Amino acid sequence: MNKKILLIFVPLFSINATVAKTDEISELKELILEQSKVIHQLQERVEQLETGQKLKEQSLTQRIEEVAEKQKETPALPDALKWAEKIKISGDLRFRHEHIDTETSGSVKWKKGRDRQRIRARLMLEAIINGDWDVAFRLASGEKSILADEGEMFADPVSSNQTLKQNFSSKDIWLDLAYFHWHPASREGLNVYGGKIKNPFYTVGKNQLVWDSDLNPEGVAATYAIPLGKRDTLHITGGAFWVDESSSGVDTSLWGIQGYIKHALGNPDYVLAGVSYWDYANIQGKTDTYGILAGNTPDSTGSKWASDYDIIEFFSEYGTKISSMPVTVFGNWVKNTVAISGEDTGWLIGATLNKAKEPGSWELSYDYRDIEADAVLGAFTDSDFIGGGTDGEGHRFGLKYQLAKNLQAALTYFHNEKRSSGRDYDYRRLQADLLLKF
Repeated sequence: MNKKILLIFVPLFSINATVAKTDEISELKELILEQSKVIHQLQERVEQLETGQKLKEQSLTQRIEEVAEKQKETPALPDALKWAEKIKISGDLRFRHEHIDTETSGSVKWKKGRDRQRIRARLMLEAIINGDWDVAFRLASGEKSILADEGEMFADPVSSNQTLKQNFSSKDIWLDLAYFHWHPASREGLNVYGGKIKNPFYTVGKNQLVWDSDLNPEGVAATYAIPLGKRDTLHITGGAFWVDESSSGVDTSLWGIQGYIKHALGNPDYVLAGVSYWDYANIQGKTDTYGILAGNTPDSTGSKWASDYDIIEFFSEYGTKISSMPVTVFGNWVKNTVAISGEDTGWLIGATLNKAKEPGSWELSYDYRDIEADAVLGAFTDSDFIGGGTDGEGHRFGLKYQLAKNLQAALTYFHNEKRSSGRDYDYRRLQADLLLKF
């Protein structure tokens, strides 16, 4: 702006110097200086106003951001309800339609197919005690049975299903889980459980050759994950469980240990391999009070276990991705080292493709198994394969589809053969599920 003012007065200086009076020139110079001062003051005032406006805008922006952050925050609970922050509630409901066809002996080759509707309802409550301790409880549905000689009620240990029947009768609810969980911060990777707990032993591909997925053992167990470098981790699990308590005799118990190493080949490829050993104490000659021999060899009375069960298992699993889809291939082999019969071995191979997680995603699974009569304890193996128990072989096909968040549909088909009296009988089972979680 000073340059413009100077340009205004340049013509004045072109007047003949001899004509201009000395005092007029001085007055002009003073006027120019005064105008320059005014202009400079105006510039400073404009800059002050601009700086003040920027500060006001920054302050307003900051206040808007603070209000937005406060709106995102969960409102603080009153002191009387602070305990609720330490409680987690979850659960699920499964509705199932099931169709079963079974080949029989005699003049009727196939038993008339059975159709039934079944539900499984579970409600879980987990509570934080402190930084190292938690407790958990779960209620679940399950069908009631009554001991003929004692009148004692009990639920199936390997199924929480409840068949919709008996004239709209009310259904039973059982204590499915009740345990403590110790996970000391000073020993990362260590977890100790006690009570009626989730099965602590790892199963490749979540298969059910040895354990049904609904089985929740009772006792104490510990798992420990130990890093062996950047790529390897050693997992060790041990447990002691009480299968049956007797007031007049020796209790039946189960002792187990498992170890496996997981090796990271690279993201996301991995391979793992391990071994398990389980020892049932005081089961041979034990009366099958609950009617759950489930394919195991009985003694001459037909109601007691003829064999002991000391089981060794070898297993492996490989995971990778194909065209961005996760793929898992797995297998395991078991043998009862003290079986009274030669029917002492079982094996399974399987695979899964993709993962049903996000809405619109899907998952395929398959396995083939052969499980001989005394390879594992029939009471605790898969309750759906061959109708439950041991002494059979065959295929299982699975399809899952994620309909929406926490809502999944699934189809499972069993094409099996169950051995009995020296021959094989075909067994077909189709399950259509709708699973809702919260």
